Amino acid sequence: MNSVIPPGSTIGIMGGGQLGRMLSMAAAQLGYRCHILAPEATSPGAEVSADCTVAEYSDAKALAAFADACDVVTYEFENVPVAPLAAIASKVPLRPSPRALEIAQSRIDEKRFVTDLGGRAAPYGFAETADDVETAMAVAGTPAIIKSNRMGYDGKGQARVMPGDDAVARWHEAGGVPAIIEGFVQFDAEFSVILARGTDGDIRFWDSAQNAHVAGILDVSTVPANAAIQAQVPAARALAAKVAEALDYIGVLTLEFFATAEGPVFNEMAPRVHNSGHWTIEGAFTSQFENHIRAICGLPLGETALACHSAQMRNLIGEDAHGWPELLADPANHLHLYGKHRAAPGRKMGHVTRISLTPPGGQA
Repeated sequence: MNSVIPPGSTIGIMGGGQLGRMLSMAAAQLGYRCHILAPEATSPGAEVSADCTVAEYSDAKALAAFADACDVVTYEFENVPVAPLAAIASKVPLRPSPRALEIAQSRIDEKRFVTDLGGRAAPYGFAETADDVETAMAVAGTPAIIKSNRMGYDGKGQARVMPGDDAVARWHEAGGVPAIIEGFVQFDAEFSVILARGTDGDIRFWDSAQNAHVAGILDVSTVPANAAIQAQVPAARALAAKVAEALDYIGVLTLEFFATAEGPVFNEMAPRVHNSGHWTIEGAFTSQFENHIRAICGLPLGETALACHSAQMRNLIGEDAHGWPELLADPANHLHLYGKHRAAPGRKMGHVTRISLTPPGGQA
């Protein structure tokens, strides 16, 4: 087992968004200092951290100085360039490992990695150029969705292909870059499996949330999930554990699935804390953010069981955040605003979690 990084040490976080913010807050509760590295002069994460370095993620000199100031380094999003991370990994532990980033940054590599471990994905093809689109479509079928192989998130870099559409034109709409083309899957619901894996190999799972999306962005996550999802959680967890073990993963890892008549179908993975796990702050005995800090510092993992009967997390997108007076008027709501100064359409400005200690019409 790796040596413990004790409270009082400095945790470096690459990325200053809301996930970095919530990681910093969880770390502070355990007595750690956090040092954010991000290209923005101001960021939600930097607002609540002890220190901040403003630099590009590709700046090897800045990364080396950043590593010198930290005792362990992690990241809050998966689009950090991998090659410059050698400047960090040679100095301090970098957790999770860059290998997890490499795989998650390429949709085609991600699909192949997970299916090689026994996971089942939607039918897919790969179009590196426009000349490859028709061949990929023949594998995926119609309707299909085109997703840029790299850098896409929250519906960005995507386009749908419906019967009769010009698939090459849709590929250009998705960015005209190398892309994976996936056939549609008939599913009952979407869900995520979120786990934490410690330096000793201990794995803990949270309850799987049932997820609903609007315009490609997560809208609501609910636990407990419906019965159809719960029946498929064991198989999905087994696959997630295989992924974590194959990567010798340390930290919180998320895999997203479709619940289908034939069982869980893998959608994508995120080597980090995840939007669909925000409910764990109030709804679980140990949040995903605290357990990520525990894991990367070599501490024992905390209990992940539900601390309530049910929980529902809703994202506040754009102007939704201006409704904070009404949200706070309901004492059952737990409001989290991320300190972002501009409420742009499609931008995650915060979230609200509502928990219940009793079943509907039941007794505590």
